[in-house]
Amino acid sequence: MSSLLFEIKLKRENKVYYENDMLLGCVQFQCAQETKHEGIMLYLEGIVNLQLSSKTVGLFDAFYNSVKPINLLQNSLELSAPGKLSAGRSEFHFELPLVCKKEPKMLYETYHGVFINVNYQLNCTLKRNFLGKSMTRIQQFCVQYKPVALGEDSLKAVPFSLSPDSLQKNATAKERLSMPRFLITGRLDRSEFCVTTPLTGSITVQHTEAAIKSIEMQLVRVETCGCDEGYSKDATEIQTIQIADGNVLPKLELPIYMVLPRLFTCPTLLTKNFKIEFELNLVVVFKEDYTSPCKLPSDTGLALEPALSVLTRERTRLLHRHHHHLHQRRQWNA
Repeated sequence: MSSLLFEIKLKRENKVYYENDMLLGCVQFQCAQETKHEGIMLYLEGIVNLQLSSKTVGLFDAFYNSVKPINLLQNSLELSAPGKLSAGRSEFHFELPLVCKKEPKMLYETYHGVFINVNYQLNCTLKRNFLGKSMTRIQQFCVQYKPVALGEDSLKAVPFSLSPDSLQKNATAKERLSMPRFLITGRLDRSEFCVTTPLTGSITVQHTEAAIKSIEMQLVRVETCGCDEGYSKDATEIQTIQIADGNVLPKLELPIYMVLPRLFTCPTLLTKNFKIEFELNLVVVFKEDYTSPCKLPSDTGLALEPALSVLTRERTRLLHRHHHHLHQRRQWNA
């Protein structure tokens, strides 16, 4: 078997495709000698894998009640009937349409999460007789929404402010007494951000009673998986960036610049089987070992889709009124 090598090559080097595109490429074989086979098959797969969280439904239920995968793409192509591969190099070219013919009638963007994964891949199998083991190669590729221009409303800056008063709902009585008085204001440069462009803005410490040790911004994914027995909803951290290290001078404007990890973020997605939402948290650590984590209050909402929308809501999350069209378009940084 070491004398036979093969791989799947796509025409696009970046391996990024849009819905309704034609997937072009070839399967290359390199044989040291003439090799007999029982057929060569190519399979196109697009699957949404869902996993219930053990924290929400229990370890036993999560193991036995995993949600059934959702097939977005399922196609096959016979590259060669049973025969022989000649010694040297052989190529089999293919063309496959990226079209979802059944529900949900659309392709979701590639996404790698903790409990939800949207994967697209080609699987080539070289069949052999019962004495030889079949060989398989896999080539993954990415699916994205087509870019569209940003609307004028999305270009408006969004202000926000943080203070002990905005954290009273989530703080205990003991925390209220020990919490230092402070006021932090800031803004996000626009109400919608493309997932391929950085999230930008600024933050300013207006005043604080206690010295600040660090200011961090955290991007969180909120994944919800449903099944007949119920649903599980979990928030997990994607990444955290440090905005300031050490005590911050009052009235000094600090820039916010967060590059979004493409494979771990995607447009906001709300379906009948699962949801993918995002939150943006601001964490202030004081030198007295007091941490003040908060989801950007006063109406700050975060929407990742073809755009990241940040509009002030009590929690940073995707706005439901945008969901019906956000998943159909990708915002492009003009």
